[in-house]
Amino acid sequence: MALTFVRVALLGAVLISVLGFSACNSESKEKRSGQALVSISGKEVTVLQLNDELRRSGVRADQYEAASKQLLESLIARQLIVDEALRIKLDRTPDVMQARERANAQVIAQAYLQSITSKVAKPTKSEIDEYFQQHPEYFSQRKQFDMTVVRVATKDISDELKVIVDAAKSIDEVTIWLDKHGVQYFRNLVSRSTADLPSEMAAVLREKGKNRVFIINEKENSLLISVNAIKDSPVSATTAAGQIEKYLINQKYKQATDAEIARLRSLAKIEYLNSRDLEETTSQSTADITKNWNLAEPPTERTIERGIMELR
Repeated sequence: MALTFVRVALLGAVLISVLGFSACNSESKEKRSGQALVSISGKEVTVLQLNDELRRSGVRADQYEAASKQLLESLIARQLIVDEALRIKLDRTPDVMQARERANAQVIAQAYLQSITSKVAKPTKSEIDEYFQQHPEYFSQRKQFDMTVVRVATKDISDELKVIVDAAKSIDEVTIWLDKHGVQYFRNLVSRSTADLPSEMAAVLREKGKNRVFIINEKENSLLISVNAIKDSPVSATTAAGQIEKYLINQKYKQATDAEIARLRSLAKIEYLNSRDLEETTSQSTADITKNWNLAEPPTERTIERGIMELR
C-alpha cells in the first residue's frame, strides 16, 4: 500500500512538473549529470534523480529495492508526459508560463529562507527546561479527554434540539432524539489532551466535566460533544524534551523569517496600485511563504478550534 501511494504521488506530480518547470526542454540539449539508468528518446534518467525521488518519498530502507523500481518507472512516465506536453507546446500557454514563474519564485524564496534559518541556533537545554516548567498543562499536569462527538448538519440544530441537549445527561439521550426525528448524524470517539487543544477549549471541557452535552457550531456542520472521562496523562521532562525542542526551533525560525521580511520591506519601495485591499492581504501572503516553517502548533481538531468562540 505504501509503495502504491508513492507511485501514485509521483505520477500525480507529473502535471506539476510540466506546469512548474518544464526543465526537460533545456536538458534535451545536454546530458544530465550522474550515472544514467535509462534513456528516453535521448533524454536520460539518472541515479541522482532516482535517489532524490527516494529521499523525497520517505521510503523505508527495507522497501528501497521495490520502491526504486516503481519510482524509476514513474520517472519514465513523467518524462514521456513532459515530452508530449512540450511537443504540443503546452509550456508556452499563458497559464503555464505564469505557473512556471510562480513555481520558480517559490523555489528561490524557499532557498533564501533556508539560508536564513540555517543560521538559527538550536534551543539550549535551559530554554527547553524553562518551557517545560512554564507549561505544566502540556506536560507534568497534562489531562486527557475521552469524548464522544456527534456531527450533525447545522441546519438541523433546531430550538427543540437545543433544549434536549441542555437537559441531556448523556449523549445517548440526544442520539435517541435524533433517531426518533430522522436527523442524520455521524458518531465517533476521540481522545485529545490539553497539549492538543486550544487552551480555551481545554478550560471548557474541564468546566463541563463528565456526562454533559454541549454544542460547537460551525458554518455547515455542528458538533455535539460529551466528555466520557478525564484522565491524568503526565509527560516527563525527558520525554517532552524532543517535542519542546522542535517547538522552540520553529518559533525561532518564524521569528528569523519575520524579521528578515520586515528588513527587506524597509529597504524596498512598495506601492499598492489599483486595489484598496492589497495592503490588507500582505500579512496573509507573508504567512503563506513561511507557513511550511511553522511546525510549532500542536495538532488540533480543526472543527473544535474554529467553533470555540461559539460554545454554548
